[in-house]
Amino acid sequence: MAAEDTETVSLDGHRLTLTNLDKVLYPETGTTKADVIGYYNAIADVMVPHTRDRIATRKRWVHGVGTPDHPGEVFFEKNLNAASTPSWVKTRTITHKTSANTYPLVNDRATLVWLAQLASLELHVPQWRVGRGDARQNPDRLVLDLDPGEGATLLDCAEVARLARAILRDMGLDPLPVTSGSKGIHLYAPLDGSQTSDQVSAVAHELARALEADHPDLVVSDMKKALRAGKVLVDWSQNNGNKTTIAPYSLRGRFRPTVAAPRTWRELASPDLRHLEYTEVLDRVKRRGDPLASLSAGRAAAEQTDRLTTYRSKRDAEKTPEPVPSVSPDAADGRSFVIQEHHAGRLHWDFRLQHDGVLVSWALPKGPPTDPKQNHLAVHVEDHPLEYGTFAGDIPHGEYGAGHVDIWDHGEYELEKWRDDEVIATLHGQKDGGLGGVPRKFALIATAQGGDEKNWLIHLMKETGEHPSAPEGPAAETGARKKAAKAKKGAPKTATAKTPTAKTAHRSIDSPPISPMLATLGSRQDIHDEAEWAFEMKWDGIRAIAVVQDGALRLTTRNGNDVTRTYPELAGLAELADGHDLVVDGEIVTLTRQGRPDFGLLQTRMGLTRPAEVEAAAKRAPAHYFVFDILELDGTDLRREPYDERRAALEDVLTPAKDDPVQVPPAFAGDVDHAIASSKELGLEGVMAKQRDGTYATGRRSRTWIKIKHHLSQEVVIGGWTPGNGRRANGIGALLLGIPDGDRLRYVGKVGTGFTDAMLDDLAAKLSAHPRKTPPLDGVPSLDARGAHWVRPEYVGEVEFAEWTGTDRLRQPSWRGLRPDKSADEVVRES
Repeated sequence: MAAEDTETVSLDGHRLTLTNLDKVLYPETGTTKADVIGYYNAIADVMVPHTRDRIATRKRWVHGVGTPDHPGEVFFEKNLNAASTPSWVKTRTITHKTSANTYPLVNDRATLVWLAQLASLELHVPQWRVGRGDARQNPDRLVLDLDPGEGATLLDCAEVARLARAILRDMGLDPLPVTSGSKGIHLYAPLDGSQTSDQVSAVAHELARALEADHPDLVVSDMKKALRAGKVLVDWSQNNGNKTTIAPYSLRGRFRPTVAAPRTWRELASPDLRHLEYTEVLDRVKRRGDPLASLSAGRAAAEQTDRLTTYRSKRDAEKTPEPVPSVSPDAADGRSFVIQEHHAGRLHWDFRLQHDGVLVSWALPKGPPTDPKQNHLAVHVEDHPLEYGTFAGDIPHGEYGAGHVDIWDHGEYELEKWRDDEVIATLHGQKDGGLGGVPRKFALIATAQGGDEKNWLIHLMKETGEHPSAPEGPAAETGARKKAAKAKKGAPKTATAKTPTAKTAHRSIDSPPISPMLATLGSRQDIHDEAEWAFEMKWDGIRAIAVVQDGALRLTTRNGNDVTRTYPELAGLAELADGHDLVVDGEIVTLTRQGRPDFGLLQTRMGLTRPAEVEAAAKRAPAHYFVFDILELDGTDLRREPYDERRAALEDVLTPAKDDPVQVPPAFAGDVDHAIASSKELGLEGVMAKQRDGTYATGRRSRTWIKIKHHLSQEVVIGGWTPGNGRRANGIGALLLGIPDGDRLRYVGKVGTGFTDAMLDDLAAKLSAHPRKTPPLDGVPSLDARGAHWVRPEYVGEVEFAEWTGTDRLRQPSWRGLRPDKSADEVVRES
């Protein structure tokens, strides 16, 4: 054996001898054993949480996977060879009906690499974990294996995944998809561990039967191969306590090095959906993290052994000049800070404060803010060792954070507040430092939007004489603070209200509603000079104009409907106005437990007016009002003012507490790519780009506001429906949809997925009251029209879809819900 084909490495304190590194395990791509080991070493941080404390069955290809003409031999292994297993590998012995087998637990990077050294390409684990004394715990996740039969495709599996997701969500479970790397898709849903494997398996079996009953042409729940042609098998059996499933992030023993890759639901809607290879997965994880992280999130927190575990896991002391201490830090006293200019793949500044023996760190894509009116994004990253406070130099190419690091400023800070969600500190830097040699007070605030605690804001606080407990700045961004009481009506106006172009607005609470300004659908390519634009998150709800007059509130939707009584929990906006008269624009949303907008949940609130129903709905699905623009202030019309001036006035007059149902979400300046990436990470609908010198164009669609969506959506008019099958045999199976085109309503397809039972019942009641004998839609194919019930085209809804087909039809549409805030004549085709 050549010396260069062998290497001894140290991983987490364990020495491993790696051999035959040049052996080609995937001949079709030339992927070597060294490549496989490198993959498992790099992917360990996100893979181990999904394998920890689960017995691992291995599939080994000692001589490689071979070729289609000469497939390699595979060894299926359960029992470990005790003589050749390192003493540090954690094992468990499980008693089966006919034997007792000892399995490895893939609980750390070293074990994962050791198994890769044995050419264990595939790792399979059960849905349960082992506890003390080799005892099996109840399963902590449910899995469905969507397996395409002959003639079915991966896109068919994606369609079934969406159908299964709708049912699981109705059950209170939120599934996450994994393209298996072989043929189909796995769906995982976290469980609380209160049910046995037999009970979970029975539920999964019933779910598979329900899918088959509703969609007999697409789904089969029986394992018999003769029944599976052209259909997708929903394999529920892997929830059996004796079964295993390929572990997320495991390689597959296919002829190309594909991976069981966690994906997002938006990816599953793509017509280009395919299985991913290991190099693609590594790149995705580096850029986006683990889409499956929430499956093991609770356990991951318990796995953190010390403050620097994450820091060390991302760095190799033998390859980077950065300090990589091997021992846990002591909680050393001190108030040092450092800001480092980091020329990595994207220039950013690292803002670090000494606290509890480490440097608590945030990455600032645009650097520290220099204007109190302009907040910047601050991404909370892993804690760094105190030694990092003096680090400057070059991180080598290929290593985490590769690039040049300079110290931009450093010194001591005075601490005013340190909470889990808010830090206020005054920094005293160097005379020649980036802060200019003068004290700068910053507030760092966890926005918690989308349930992701990584995304904070950093706010430069004004130099005022206020008491530290009530500093100047937006209270929505500084926790539960509120400003000192503002001047009441009749006091001098703000600088914005005095500008020469502002006009007096004579408005009462009963004045005709203002029509909101509308955005134009666009893309990243529409943003040329980023300095001319501000970026806000796009919220998935309904637009509403709020008028506050003499302490009274009125909320109207885009089409002028008064919804004040429907959302009584938003009445606090009048009190929040603190004596000012206002007209503001915003979005009414409801949030999931994870803090993400949920349009389906908002549907349950729409149209309710009876006090008892409204009260019950408000408890079940409380509404929030996200305000993003101000149109009038104390009788002064601000719509002709530029966006920046309106934004400053809005942040000045509305300063809600963090837990208030009314919020003023942050705006970002000058970095569209980071705004888009943040929106995706938060699971939001997209980004709103707004020209900073643009005025407010009442009731008009303008290119000074551009909406950049992560997926395609379309408003549609309902023209009819067709009956369903199975469980839906006596009700709506699919809706027939159209879009106005001149004086006709052009057919654009039908939608049969995305509905909850409550949605179908509501639609049936509404549509049955508006029947008509002839189709209102032009161009409906005879096959789609068969058995159709036609209705007057009065109801507007919204769908998500993959793309427009060559015949101008919606491909793979999924129902999102009715849009009572829209009328049929407002619907236009989105480009």
